[in-house]
Amino acid sequence: MGQFRQISTFVEVVARGSLSAAARAEGIAPAMIGRRLDALEARLGVKLLQRTTRKLALTDEGAAFLEDCQRILGELEEAESAVAERSARASGHLLVSAPAGFGRQHVAPLLPSFLAEHRDVTVNLNLNDRVVDVVGEGVDVAIRIASLSDSSLIGVKLADNQRVLVASPAYLKRHGVPETLADLARHNCLAISSEGSQRGWTFRDNGKLVTLKVAGNMVCNDGEVLHDWALAGKGLAWRSMWEVGTEIEAGTLCTVLDRFAAPGNDIHAVFAQRRHLPLRIRAFVDFLRRTYAQPDYWRA
Repeated sequence: MGQFRQISTFVEVVARGSLSAAARAEGIAPAMIGRRLDALEARLGVKLLQRTTRKLALTDEGAAFLEDCQRILGELEEAESAVAERSARASGHLLVSAPAGFGRQHVAPLLPSFLAEHRDVTVNLNLNDRVVDVVGEGVDVAIRIASLSDSSLIGVKLADNQRVLVASPAYLKRHGVPETLADLARHNCLAISSEGSQRGWTFRDNGKLVTLKVAGNMVCNDGEVLHDWALAGKGLAWRSMWEVGTEIEAGTLCTVLDRFAAPGNDIHAVFAQRRHLPLRIRAFVDFLRRTYAQPDYWRA
C-alpha cells in the first residue's frame, strides 16, 4: 500500500504542478507529500523530479517512469470502473471541446445517438480551433488532431488520420500535376492563415520532415472554406482525410505528391488525470472510439 501511495502521489504532483496543490487535493500537509516523493526516489535510487521553490521539472528518468505509472494507474481505474459500471448509469453534464470543422462533421451529428443511449447525460459542445486549457477551463473531453505532448493529460486515440494534398481534376487539367515539392512554387496554394501567420505544409522529404510556406492568391483561417475552394478548382489544399476522404473516393478531388506525405496526425480524446474518471466521460470516449472504428463510418 505504501508503494502504491508513493506512485499515485508522484503522478498527482506532476498533474497539479506543485506539492502544495497535490497536498490541498488530498487534504494533507505539503511536507507529507514531500516525504512520499523522497521515499519513492530513495527506493528507486533515482531522481524523478528537480524541485525548487518556484517549479517542478521531470528528470529523464522521471518522465519515463511517469508514463509507466500513468498506464498502471489507468489500467487499475479501468478495472475498478468495469466492475462498478455493471450496475451504474452515466449521468451529469459533459463539456466537450473540438476543432470547429471536425466537430461539425464528426462530433455534433453523433451526439443525439450518444444521448439516446445515456439519457441522464447532457452535453455542451464547444467548437473552436484553439488549443483549450482542459484543466483551467473545466473541459471534460477535448478532441485534438495532433501528436500529444502534455504529460498532465490522458490521451486516448480515437482514429487514424492522414494529411493529404488535394486538388480538383479541373484544376490539375489546367495547371498540371506537381511531381516534386519544388513544383509547388508554380501552383496556386490555398493556405490556412491564423492572425496573419501561415502555418505551412509539412511533408517527408528524403526521410526528414520539412515544413514549407506556400503562396497563393487566397488564404483563410477556416479549413472548410479552403476545402470548398479546392472543390471549386481554385488551387491545391493540404487537408485531413477525415475532411476530404469522401471526395477523393468520389473522384471530385485527387491527391498529389503522395510519396511526400508526412506521418499521420491522429485523432485523440484528451482529458485531465483523475483518480475516479466519471462514467459519463468514459462512456462518451468509448462511444466515439466505437463509432469511428466502424469500417464504413469514414465513407458515410
